[in-house]
Amino acid sequence: MTLRYLPDAGRLYGPEYARDPQALYAELRGRHGAVAPVEIAPGIEAHLVLGYRAALDVLTNVGGVWSKHPSAWQARLPDTPEAAGAIAMLGRRPSALYSDGAEHARFRKVIADCFQQIQPHKLRQMVIEVSDSLISQFAAKGEADLVAEFTRLIPTRIFNLLFGRPDSDSAGLTQALSDLMEADGERGARGSDAFSRYIGELIQAKHAERGDDLTSWFIDHPAALRTDELAETLVLVTAASYEPMANLISNTISRMVSDDRYYSSLTNGALSTYDALMEALRAEPAMSNYGPYFVLQPVHFHGTWIQPAELVLVSYAAANTEPANVPEELRSDGGAYLGFGAGPHRCPASDPAVLIAMTAIERLTSHLCDLELTVPRDELPWRPGPFHRALAQLPVRFTPIRPDQPGESPWAVQPPSSSTPSAPTSPARSAGYVTSAPWSS
Repeated sequence: MTLRYLPDAGRLYGPEYARDPQALYAELRGRHGAVAPVEIAPGIEAHLVLGYRAALDVLTNVGGVWSKHPSAWQARLPDTPEAAGAIAMLGRRPSALYSDGAEHARFRKVIADCFQQIQPHKLRQMVIEVSDSLISQFAAKGEADLVAEFTRLIPTRIFNLLFGRPDSDSAGLTQALSDLMEADGERGARGSDAFSRYIGELIQAKHAERGDDLTSWFIDHPAALRTDELAETLVLVTAASYEPMANLISNTISRMVSDDRYYSSLTNGALSTYDALMEALRAEPAMSNYGPYFVLQPVHFHGTWIQPAELVLVSYAAANTEPANVPEELRSDGGAYLGFGAGPHRCPASDPAVLIAMTAIERLTSHLCDLELTVPRDELPWRPGPFHRALAQLPVRFTPIRPDQPGESPWAVQPPSSSTPSAPTSPARSAGYVTSAPWSS
């Protein structure tokens, strides 16, 4: 059974949308107002919340009218490859993203409690070491694709270590996620299998021997997650770190190196890395349309009737840039952006995310202080897709740095060892990146 047809739906896919999503948001806003009909893939329809006030009404009122449970919507989808792709991103899982009320509070407390145990100064040192080791691999060339060589590698390297695995395991995780995110068919299936294997081996290792790491803390938390809940929590944390963080770092860098307000030579601009990051969160949030919601009964919401089992997505990108509510000038204080969501499902790890992104960007720009794009920013290629705002490439050039030249270089700090044995003992523990959880015996 299919859902009712939503007339005049905008398409959140294809090259035209990828080039200029804001043009579509403006067109939809002009035709429909705060809520518009869209297709996220051929034949897969949704309501897209475009207005800032409407977005807040959804995000902050879960439990009365709104629910996160996708089961009824999922059951009514057609048996098509497009539907299978939508289910992969939005289908029911036992995790914080797809639960309400007490169930959601239980999942969220596990994540929030465990992330609070990470010491910020130790996390920053970890990011410095990982960033410098990546920069050292291309600094002597004078050019790089920062997406492939830097920004998409940062999250997997960092979270592999935070999960309590040796740095040598991060390459496999990066490849698995790349295959899973970038392709369907055989390559996508291979990535899915490899990612499932990584999660399974991680859980097995940490059940065998704990360390001072996120995985061990998830296992030992008083909420007592079942094995399937633990696996889904690790999947959620990985997914929430990989794609959004890589995109946030890429989008921020692309703004900095193409806007003289941030720098003329990356060292004398009037605005800071934090300013650029906040502007990226507002104008080009890494996950532009997500936050799946469903109504519990028919609702007339901001001028649109929404029925149970119809998918509702929040457009953070459209809401943040709505002309009537969010000023167009730079909001250096973070202002009214919804880059991390709002309400009970707001990202519980936004502070570590900002710290990781800022530290990685600052290491890059301090070592390579004359970065410039090799093409104009409006010609950069963007990856198609309804959910993310993601650069496909970020080609830059810069003055090469040699390892034997005077002064500080990316080789000044030793990177995490890639030869660490793949053992249950956490490398993060020995390095002192985290501190013992308050519920630890």
